[in-house]
Amino acid sequence: MQHQPDFSPAADRNKQPILDMLLRVLAPQGSALEIASGTGQHAAWFAAGLPGWAWQPTEVQPEALASILAWTRSQGLANVRPPMLLDVASPDSWPADAQFDLVYCANLIHIAPWPVCAALMRASARLLAARGKLITYGPYLESDIATSEGNIAFDASLKQRNPAWGLRALDEVAQEAASAGLRLAGRHALPANNLLLVWERAEH
Repeated sequence: MQHQPDFSPAADRNKQPILDMLLRVLAPQGSALEIASGTGQHAAWFAAGLPGWAWQPTEVQPEALASILAWTRSQGLANVRPPMLLDVASPDSWPADAQFDLVYCANLIHIAPWPVCAALMRASARLLAARGKLITYGPYLESDIATSEGNIAFDASLKQRNPAWGLRALDEVAQEAASAGLRLAGRHALPANNLLLVWERAEH
C-alpha cells in the first residue's frame, strides 16, 4: 500500500513565493541538495517548477523519508533522487565526494541548536560547486529592522519547546558563514516576515 504523504500547511503556503524567488536567482539547470526536506512538499514543488534541476532531498528523521518519496512519486518527477538520511551536525552524514550548484535549507536554523548553523555553513562551503549557492529560508532577527510581533511570539514558543531553539540574529549567522568562507550575496523579503538568503563563496 502506498504511503500517504504528510502535509504541512506552512510549506503549502510558502512553496510558491519561494519558487518564484528561486526562478529569479538560479540558473536554468543544476544540481540541488535540500537539507531538512520535511514532508517533501518543497522537493516536489520545486523539482516540478525547476525541471532543469536534479533535486536530492534529505531528512534526519527516518520516518520522514516515506512522505518525501510519496510526494515526489505522486508528481511523476524524474528529476528527484530518492531521499537520503542526513544529520547536519554529523560530518560523516554528508555526501563525501559530491558537488552541488545549490544547497537549499528552509526552516532549520531556528529549530535546531545553534551549532547546527555552523555545521550547515561548513558542509555547504565544502560541497558547493565553484559558483554554487547556499539558500536559507526562514525568520531572522535583524539589528536594523524591528521584529514583528508574530516572530517575537514564534521565538518565545520555540524556546518554550526547546531552550536551544529560537530565531537567530542574521549578523551572527553571517559570522558563521564568513568563518566557513561564505558571504551573504542576497536578501529577499518574503511573506509572513520570512527571508530568503543567498550565500556564495566569499571570493565571488
